[in-house]
Amino acid sequence: MKIENLKIYLLFILFFSIAIGVQGQKKHERIEKGFFPFSVWYSGGKARAPMLSEITADSEKEWRADLQQIKDLGFNTVRTWVEWATCEPEPGKYNFDNLHLLMRIANETGLKVFIQIYVDSAPDWVAQNYPYALFEAQSGDKIYPQSAPGACTDNKAVEDAVLNFYSETAKVATAYPNFFGWDLWSEPHIINWASINYIPNVQFCFCSGTRARFREWLKNKYHTLDNLNSAWHRNFQDWEQVDPPRFSTILSYTDFIDWKTFIYEKLVHDMQARYNAIRRVDPTHLITAHAVGASLFQSPHLGTGATDDFLMSRALDYYGVSIYPKHNHPQSAWSVTTFRTVMDFTRSANRENGGWYVGELQAGLGTVALQVSDPVTSDDHRIWMWSAIAKGAKGINIYAYYPMSSGYEAGGYGLINLDGTLTERAMNAGRIANVVNRNQQLFLSATPATAEIGIVYNPLTQMVGGMQRLDFPAALSQSLIGYFQTFANHNIPVDFIHREHLENQDFSQYKLIIIPYPIMFTREAASGLRAFVENGGYVLAEARMGWNDDRGYASEIIPGLGMHDIFGVRENEIKMRESIEFTITDENHPALQGLEKGSKLMGSLYVESLSMLDNNKDVRILATTEEGQPAIVSTSYGKGESMLVGTYMGMANFQEFNSNNDKFFINLLNWANIKRPFTTSLDGRTSDQVEVRLQDTKDGYLVFIINHSVRSEEIDINLNLSSDGVYTLRDVINETQKKVKCSNNTLNISARIDCKGVHVIEVTQNN
Repeated sequence: MKIENLKIYLLFILFFSIAIGVQGQKKHERIEKGFFPFSVWYSGGKARAPMLSEITADSEKEWRADLQQIKDLGFNTVRTWVEWATCEPEPGKYNFDNLHLLMRIANETGLKVFIQIYVDSAPDWVAQNYPYALFEAQSGDKIYPQSAPGACTDNKAVEDAVLNFYSETAKVATAYPNFFGWDLWSEPHIINWASINYIPNVQFCFCSGTRARFREWLKNKYHTLDNLNSAWHRNFQDWEQVDPPRFSTILSYTDFIDWKTFIYEKLVHDMQARYNAIRRVDPTHLITAHAVGASLFQSPHLGTGATDDFLMSRALDYYGVSIYPKHNHPQSAWSVTTFRTVMDFTRSANRENGGWYVGELQAGLGTVALQVSDPVTSDDHRIWMWSAIAKGAKGINIYAYYPMSSGYEAGGYGLINLDGTLTERAMNAGRIANVVNRNQQLFLSATPATAEIGIVYNPLTQMVGGMQRLDFPAALSQSLIGYFQTFANHNIPVDFIHREHLENQDFSQYKLIIIPYPIMFTREAASGLRAFVENGGYVLAEARMGWNDDRGYASEIIPGLGMHDIFGVRENEIKMRESIEFTITDENHPALQGLEKGSKLMGSLYVESLSMLDNNKDVRILATTEEGQPAIVSTSYGKGESMLVGTYMGMANFQEFNSNNDKFFINLLNWANIKRPFTTSLDGRTSDQVEVRLQDTKDGYLVFIINHSVRSEEIDINLNLSSDGVYTLRDVINETQKKVKCSNNTLNISARIDCKGVHVIEVTQNN
């Protein structure tokens, strides 16, 4: 099988390139994006996903009653699942009886159907026929299937069987007029839902197929074995000797970076292959998938692996996310900041797609074994659903209709009770679905207000140090969120952007780019950053900018990769400290206005002192270390300006709110000449606040007012408009309206909003 695998994957990169190349062709004009699916997970009966119910003489009656109840509540779609293990009991022999029955009854009931395909649970014959394709852990242990994982698709025979199953499912689904679209992959991590306590930090997969595929990826990157040996500091005599790294060495960690980069790219390729398998049969229906959570919170060091949402979204029409704010334990509940970050990160990753989906939204009480979450309430659903729509979601799926009937999630995650009786949250969710149904085109066509601030997401930074678990795995997420939450608390539009946007110089809409925790960078990104500042952009970067390149090699001068001239300084000294304070020395700088000379800014992890390049007179020292050394500086470069912060202020702000840091971050808008689309009387509160989101519509604007707090609030919103006159404010939820006059290009919206309340206001100008 080694020879066979090598033959199969010898052209892997060619196939990969073709797959990526067709991405520009995949967004067919005919793809159905003119419908907002508001759905619940249901697949006939009470079997838990992805299991399927056995069809009995009573099935049609029972399923019809369930589907009618779903329809009557207000939902327009059901999301069902099709499981490979059940539907292909023998090779090439398919049983889609469940799908046929559900599709027919749903059509007669007036519900569209969204199909989730599960191939993680492989049929028993797969492991029996292809034992070499069993998943193999980092330790070399083979993982025998019980459910997921089934078998590794890096082996050609398994991949063919999987893709054939996708195509066969598509033949069935597209025969029904109520079929709407696809979810190809639920939470595409390599291990998926296996919990293996006898193998520490399980990392998949190291089977012969994956190893062969990795070698072909390396051949495409390095071309010759000599080049690979040089990069890895090894002495391979044959490509067959090359193996993925299983531990760290003192020599280099380029092998680790290559291995994890391969995993990122492999997942994109695999997603594209599934997309193409559907498209061969179905050229028009929407195709999505969804992540377990924003990749910002994932680390390549974890056994479950990590995806890159920005890369994954390119292989799909929409890429979604699972949202479980209360999860399965009171201590695992998300903060408001985490909740907003997950959605805004997913929105940002789908920038080119024009929207995103909530692949799974927690329906009810979370359970895992003996753990239970706090109860999920109607108030929770109101906040969660409208927050997603406010951030540009174009579809919501609630997981699930019935609670899980078996397994370690038994009794959890249900919108209704297991005996079929309704809950208050089910009826409330249905009422929200009805509002969305009445305003389909409004929500589908609305787009979030354009952001002029981009916060750079660079997953490379989590690879510094190789497999040494001294990489501060939360540093990246905390650093980015520390900036994001400040802008979010002040209701300022902001995007996450990928490092590749810098590499491709795709940043024309942004005036300010922030690069938190920038310890690993690429030459291409450095070149893009230089072009951005030269052409009038403003950039703020944090300590140790470009410390390592994308091979894991240290820079001779920091900022590295030639970026020191952009900032006008170089690193003088670096120290680690528990507590870090910088002293403000230039209160007249636009970023420090309103802050007194001598007051403190808080940092985290590193204190980086800086020295001027050749006594550069253009550098302004904004703050100093305790020893009086320059620690925050700004300088002009080309038509733009740069700022270097010799610590991690974002991380510090995440760990503990600091009013001076908050003021400094907001002042960056003055520095970069950014005008806000609106302001509110409650700007600057903590994350438990009244959140305001603005969307552009065909005829005006949508204003979302979402009260995350546990108290009623009064708020004034000043919306900056291009023209005066009389405007109509329509309450989309309650179907009421009033007229308001705009003067001096400012429209005032005043509202009193109950605790956990939501207002959605459509703003249109009268003729």
